[in-house]
Amino acid sequence: MTNYDSAEEHRRPDGLDDATVDALGKLSEALEVAEDARGHLYAFHRLTGTADLTLGEAVDQLRDAGHAELADRIDTELVGRNVIPGHWTFQIVEEYDDTYYSVFKELDRVARDDLAEGRRHLYEAEMKERRRTHGRPGHEATPDDV
Repeated sequence: MTNYDSAEEHRRPDGLDDATVDALGKLSEALEVAEDARGHLYAFHRLTGTADLTLGEAVDQLRDAGHAELADRIDTELVGRNVIPGHWTFQIVEEYDDTYYSVFKELDRVARDDLAEGRRHLYEAEMKERRRTHGRPGHEATPDDV
């Protein structure tokens, strides 16, 4: 692949072959999926917390409406309950970050540092060069070209 007139931080270092750029692109794609999964995990965390707080309000309303026995049962069996044994959602998020996500991020960085002088998104930058229409507004190579 030819080095195009793109910004230096997205230009392929001399001697870096297509297969390595493709592999780094695939690694980056995998990390993006893990990032998306992490976002869903944080959404799960927030939604579950909101459900628990709302459940507490429902318990209060049931009690105020004269349904103390049912309110007490929901309060003791469900409000504040672990979502999996021994874990609230914040603990799941922390374990994901500490045992999986941080390792993924580190190995992605190591691969880029070792193989591409730390440069990110080489595959995407080269795809942009192939797909954009040179000289057309909205198809500039870098922000400096606008």
